Amino acid sequence: MVTYKDIVQLPPPPAGIRIAYADNALAFGDLRLPENQLQDNRLHPLAVVIHGGCWQGENDLAHAAHASAALTAIGIATWTIEYRRIGNAGGGWTGTFDDVAAGADFVRVLAQRFPLDLNRVVFVGHSAGGHLALWLAARRNLPLQGPLCRREPFEPRGVVSLAGITDLRAFGAVSGYCNDSVAELLGGKPDQVPERYALTSPIELLPSPSMQRIVHGNPDTVVPLEQSQSYVERALAVGSNVHLLVLESVGHFDLIAPFSSAWPHIKEIILKLLGEAADRN
Repeated sequence: MVTYKDIVQLPPPPAGIRIAYADNALAFGDLRLPENQLQDNRLHPLAVVIHGGCWQGENDLAHAAHASAALTAIGIATWTIEYRRIGNAGGGWTGTFDDVAAGADFVRVLAQRFPLDLNRVVFVGHSAGGHLALWLAARRNLPLQGPLCRREPFEPRGVVSLAGITDLRAFGAVSGYCNDSVAELLGGKPDQVPERYALTSPIELLPSPSMQRIVHGNPDTVVPLEQSQSYVERALAVGSNVHLLVLESVGHFDLIAPFSSAWPHIKEIILKLLGEAADRN
């Protein structure tokens, strides 16, 4: 199985265009455009990629760069966003959520400058980034006067959660590095700040308006498969367009490793959501 070290030790992929989307030092993203973007006039589909790392400041967007570059290589523009995390000034509640929301909504600005098709956008998130991707896609369900509400949040065609954390209450109830980060992210445990869990836990914000594709490896020793299974069960019960793919003998980091056996499945799911031809290399 692929480890975090296997990914970060790879040679850096081709760089994107680094663009600030807000006015704090960590509010930026890397935009990668397909090589043919200057040779044709068509608009490119876009994947907004949100990295994981337990929402911790020591884990940045670099480890998601290989997955982003692999998607761009098959004709999908990628916007990989950085954001304030636990340990960064302003990270956690509410800065982490403010940043990813601003970064996702910034695709409207990017489309004014680059050939991007806003009708073919998917949010793709891994682990804690999967949590954030699902949360972003469900923002229409947030209270209008709540602390995380933004006017006219951008809604993607679909969202792909790769071993995403879907239930913050359940995940944070278990001890562990990533599990303990939930209380750090939200500034308390569920009995201390219950309203924050209600506003940020994807399973509590259903139904989501976007098509949802949930991918999880079995076994996954970082985020248990039950996180995806329970989310999909509830999402189906409320009429969401959702599908779960369980990949056997696939670990947590295989899902963002373009050299893994899991990657062809991830690629195919994203292409289908975008309406792209399924036989692209």
